[in-house]
Amino acid sequence: MGYGPSLEDAYRIVGICTGKVLKGARPSDLPVQLQTKVDFFVNLQTAKTFGIDLPPPLLALADEVIE
Repeated sequence: MGYGPSLEDAYRIVGICTGKVLKGARPSDLPVQLQTKVDFFVNLQTAKTFGIDLPPPLLALADEVIE
């Protein structure tokens, strides 16, 4: 299990910044934008290897379940 940055959100931020630069903004004038959304990942194969049974409500909360 772990938390990580949302790649979808990161690509959106990159697109917005690129659009501003292409419209003439200087990169040094753009504000720093931090990730505000994180994704919760669960790797079931690793959990099974360690003998950990994860409850279904926990799996329902996960943004991505890797099998």
